[in-house]
Amino acid sequence: MAGGMPDRNFLINVFQQVDRDRSGAIDDKELQLALSNGNWTAFNPDTIRLMIGMFDKRGSGTINFDEFGALWKYVTDWQQCFRSFDRDNSGNISKAELKTAITTFGYRFSDQFYDVLMRRFDRSGKGGIYFDDFIQCCIVLHTLTTEFQQCDKEKKGVATFTYEHFMFTIAKTL
Repeated sequence: MAGGMPDRNFLINVFQQVDRDRSGAIDDKELQLALSNGNWTAFNPDTIRLMIGMFDKRGSGTINFDEFGALWKYVTDWQQCFRSFDRDNSGNISKAELKTAITTFGYRFSDQFYDVLMRRFDRSGKGGIYFDDFIQCCIVLHTLTTEFQQCDKEKKGVATFTYEHFMFTIAKTL
């Protein structure tokens, strides 16, 4: 089933387990309780907020069943990706593993930038980025890159932003 959508009955069962208040929608607290880093730590609330924002097509701040299917596939795909880059099976991504992952995604950054990413997304301060923070890091990079590319009209790696546009772009990813 890798890469495809899971069985609808399976998704209904999972959705019902996650929807603890039986509202027919999953909010950020329910989603946070349902997702696991695999290391007994709570899933990063900022990552939860970003993911709900990505899949909440109705703008309700919650995920209904139809949106949940896409979110489930997204998280499952990221889990497979994370495991493939966690070469030492430590349960986190080291700086070297992060560099391999980000480079594989097509980005080219300096070592100093990877140091910044590690400081920003290594919440434990132990030199590794856990699953939830890895997702957040990748979402932030993708979001900022997309915004930059829209302003890089000549595709030269140079964009012109107004100060407010820059601040708005950054604020969306905080």
